[in-house]
Amino acid sequence: MNKRSFIKSLGIGLAALPLIGKTEAMAVANQLKPLLKGKVLKAGDTIGIIAPASAVTGEDSITLTKEVLEYFGFKVKEGKYIRERYGNLAGTDDQRLEDLHAMFADKSVAGILCIRGGAGASRLLKRIDYDMIAKNPKALLGYSDITALIMAFQAKIGMVTFHGPVGTSTWSNFVAKTFTDQFIENKLVTYTNPEKKGDDIVQYKDRISTINPGVAEGKLLGGNLTLISGLCGSEFLPDFKDSILFLEEINESPEKVDRMFCQLMNAGILSQIKGFVFGKCTDCSPSGGYGSLNLDQILRDYIKPLNIPSYSGAVIGHINDQFLLPVGVKARIDANKGTIEILEKALV
Repeated sequence: MNKRSFIKSLGIGLAALPLIGKTEAMAVANQLKPLLKGKVLKAGDTIGIIAPASAVTGEDSITLTKEVLEYFGFKVKEGKYIRERYGNLAGTDDQRLEDLHAMFADKSVAGILCIRGGAGASRLLKRIDYDMIAKNPKALLGYSDITALIMAFQAKIGMVTFHGPVGTSTWSNFVAKTFTDQFIENKLVTYTNPEKKGDDIVQYKDRISTINPGVAEGKLLGGNLTLISGLCGSEFLPDFKDSILFLEEINESPEKVDRMFCQLMNAGILSQIKGFVFGKCTDCSPSGGYGSLNLDQILRDYIKPLNIPSYSGAVIGHINDQFLLPVGVKARIDANKGTIEILEKALV
């Protein structure tokens, strides 16, 4: 469909809707828009590295990030302010925003890798030039606090981004293969947990647990639980209707995890999704006091009653071997097998 035909059909479709509010009409319009996608990467391309959240801990973090990208044959362009520090942040909001904008505006930069997550990306969301970025869509990779950018870019302009390792992550062979499959070969990948029995007769690590059996298809959305719950009620969360939601967390007690799931429930997000995947809750130990819920109980309370295909234990989150998931594309999960199958090319 050419641009003129698409705009015409969009106008007819909206005119045919019942009389609804402007916000609802815009939500429908956004759902009908084609996704914005970056370009497939190739050896020799330039990748920009930025720190839009917490401060980089030392020069080694930058060196290692560059070595990772050079391993794949890329050139590297550093953000101007990646060595800055403002409290716990990688520079002031102005500095981090300038680096983000500069990498998207720079025609020589093919993709963007965040050096680390941490905290602070949400501070930028109100000031991002989404119109400029929509004219220059690129692959952006990160996780944890970078979830704020991942969600905002999907909500505001429908741009596909990628939830996966940052520059300072451990880049194992497993991660390197997922990176190659996704960014260089642009494959339709089926993600399944690695099988590592070693000398054992059964697998003890990275097992999946089915919450509700079945298969579901929908737009793949998700990221860090703290960030998504914190964006509830804002313009920076996408429409979760009929989506596949994936979540991960780190360093939060079960009590806080429970509170955040309650927020997603009360915000009406959980009731809209078609499928659910929980990754890892790394270092989510109970606090002291009168006892604590455990993660299985929390998932049983909030996800089991939804009666949608769902499972936990996926290798998503603050771990070495992790999936690299394109956010915004159509995907299929099989809760019995513990798989996430990407059904739509994430790059062009």
